[in-house]
Amino acid sequence: MSERLKGKLALVTAAGQGIGRAIAESFLREGGRVIATDVDAKKLAGLSQAKCIALDARSTAAVNALASDIERDIGIIDVLVNCAGYVHQGTVLDCTEEVWDFSFDLNVKSMHRTIRAFLPGMLKQQRGSIVNISSTVSSLHGVPNRYAYGASKAAVIGLTKSVASDFIKQGIRANAICPGTIQSPSLDARVSELSEQTGRSLDTVRQGFVDRQPMGRLGTAQEVAWVAVFLASDEASFVTGQTHVVDGGMTV
Repeated sequence: MSERLKGKLALVTAAGQGIGRAIAESFLREGGRVIATDVDAKKLAGLSQAKCIALDARSTAAVNALASDIERDIGIIDVLVNCAGYVHQGTVLDCTEEVWDFSFDLNVKSMHRTIRAFLPGMLKQQRGSIVNISSTVSSLHGVPNRYAYGASKAAVIGLTKSVASDFIKQGIRANAICPGTIQSPSLDARVSELSEQTGRSLDTVRQGFVDRQPMGRLGTAQEVAWVAVFLASDEASFVTGQTHVVDGGMTV
């Protein structure tokens, strides 16, 4: 442990598994204080060094209440990491208005909620790092059957750049991380769903995800977390408004 985040208070959404979990654990190892949230509090088990709180990032009232409670009881956060997200599989013809609205509510509006709630505190202390999890599948790169997901993750990039531009003079940095295909419980669920839909074996479906990665393997949540640590740390003090691609060469 190098204590790159010593003295920093971070909030991580969707910290129960996958990328969010890896980021929370990495922040703790680097000496940061972590408030870990997830809509399913049971998934936060094992993050004993973090303050674990159930949070529905789709609820404006819940997010606002949490921000008030944290500032009153713990202090102003230095780092906000938005990891909550949902991957819909399908084209425009498979995307109902309900699916579209849910995708944008969880993938984009949840970030709008947390930033609006926690940014005022950051502005009080004239410093803060916001890290939003976008995707290579966004405005950067298109893949089949990711219509709603790609559109929502492109919106995350636009949101991130807007926040970075608006508050660049006030000590606030905002960056997006754009992962490629990452091994996670979410990916496992998509593999199972696609296998059931197509009748193909789990191994065949999984290999399809591997094959679209030029490196010939899936990424790990830890490889994304290392970038998040950098962006949260003072090492990235001159970095804002950027898309940081961690995709095994998908966009080469």
